[in-house]
Amino acid sequence: MPYFMKTHSFKNHSYTDLFFDLDRTLWDFERNSRETFMELYHKYQLNQHFGSFDLFFSTYREYNDELWMLYRSGQITKGELSWKRFDLSLKDIDVNDEKLAKNLSKDYLEISPTKRKLFPHTLLSLTFLKKQYRLNLITNGFKEVQYQKLKNCGIIDFFDHIFISDEIGYLKPHPKFFEHALKVSGADPKNSIVIGDDLMVDIKGAAEADMDSIWINHKRMDLNELDLDFVPTHEVSSLKKLIHIL
Repeated sequence: MPYFMKTHSFKNHSYTDLFFDLDRTLWDFERNSRETFMELYHKYQLNQHFGSFDLFFSTYREYNDELWMLYRSGQITKGELSWKRFDLSLKDIDVNDEKLAKNLSKDYLEISPTKRKLFPHTLLSLTFLKKQYRLNLITNGFKEVQYQKLKNCGIIDFFDHIFISDEIGYLKPHPKFFEHALKVSGADPKNSIVIGDDLMVDIKGAAEADMDSIWINHKRMDLNELDLDFVPTHEVSSLKKLIHIL
């Protein structure tokens, strides 16, 4: 495995374009999602079915992760992903109620993007970097949800281009997603860098597109414990640290 660079500074590199991921990189998906699910739990009195909120939330997350893998590989549609993650969560506790699953899906997609929690220093970092670079957004997700998130949390105007998998037709880390983003933005991969939290989606995608990357390691995972055939160019645990290396 190549040497993992933790202390290298990019200040002498002629970057022109930064490509930011959204969920779990800038927008605090975990806190916003948990808050949304708490509202759903009470609205639909799901305590009648699940022993606790944590059981409901953890069951959903397990099925959501599985279905997103199928969606990324083209095995299920956007519509199937949207409601089946709730349907499977209910069936896991022997509740067969398709109408409830679809109502939960509808409300989740409406409520979630209204949440505004960002990771610490998001606005500070974007404001600083906007003065020196072209900022672009690259995100997997549903367009009607992602645009609302960006608007509601006040960061949409930071980005020169916004690339959403739902509009492009390919999901990260598919090479065609990155090819499209580079072509439309007019960015040179040698002068571009991907900034994201997901090693298998953002960082791997960048590596396969011959782009540098910065891994936002909010959870402070140990890269050396992971069996990867690629590494990020750099790792930071806080968005504020981007100011010091870019």
